Amino acid sequence: MQLDLNLLTALDALLEEGSVAGAAARLHVTAPAMSRSLGRIRKATGDQILVRTGRSMVPTPRALALRAQVHTLVQQAHQLLSAQQELDLAALERVFTVRWHDALNAACGAALIAAVHRQAPGVQLRLPAESGTDTPELRRGEVDLESSSSRPAFPDIRHRVVGHDQLVVAVRPGHPLTEGPLSIERYVAAEHLTVSRRGRLRDPVDDALTTHGHARRVVAAAPTVAFALQLAPETDLVLTLPDAVTRAARDRLGLITLPLPLEMPAIALYLLWHQRYDDDRAHTWLRDLATETVQAVFAPPRPPSGDERG
Repeated sequence: MQLDLNLLTALDALLEEGSVAGAAARLHVTAPAMSRSLGRIRKATGDQILVRTGRSMVPTPRALALRAQVHTLVQQAHQLLSAQQELDLAALERVFTVRWHDALNAACGAALIAAVHRQAPGVQLRLPAESGTDTPELRRGEVDLESSSSRPAFPDIRHRVVGHDQLVVAVRPGHPLTEGPLSIERYVAAEHLTVSRRGRLRDPVDDALTTHGHARRVVAAAPTVAFALQLAPETDLVLTLPDAVTRAARDRLGLITLPLPLEMPAIALYLLWHQRYDDDRAHTWLRDLATETVQAVFAPPRPPSGDERG
């Protein structure tokens, strides 16, 4: 059988969208044409690929096993055929998956979406939540750009430092800790809330406190920074958070920021991507734009102008 390699593009779209109509819209073909492509894919693979369950379609186990490899092949073919072409942002049509920490999404996700749409209206962004466990999507090509507070462990994962943050303490207005200087003894005696997607009740702050002979009282672990910040105004829980990426959210909630009474190293923020995208001009544009967007968050706050001071 002579295989039409266009079917790989159709298969990638079908597996990404999970529907014939969605894949057709993504590739700018009619739904009947995409349905015919699905029929040819089924014949070529000997598998149903997508099966209907109620009103939706779900991938078969074979399709799930193929998805990462198909996506990688399509991206490699795109790079091979477009490597010598100038990047035309106005005509660029592509879907990028950017997986950032929820605090970073809250701090500059909207700015990134706006900048991407302004420069390349045909580009779509996916901003999925972080997984509760370490996952290999970046290496499989399912995630294009990722944030991390540590350097990658694998040599095929590229990285770029885009900023450094410092930990601060956030509490509600009128919290007992706002009355007088915040000593380490008063800090550890308060009730604390950690942030951990894995539900951990201990983090590097606790390790640092241990070296000074102290231990704080952690009463709960929140899954995201956003959830933790929503709890702070209504409780006496103390949050210890990165300053820059939570500053806007803290200000919106009217929280009081206090210095951490403990010396902690700066927190580096990395952007990560797979080496397959090193020479991909569209990906280079995205990560440069993402870098610029994130670095704006880390810029020192501007003092209020004379009018703003009243």
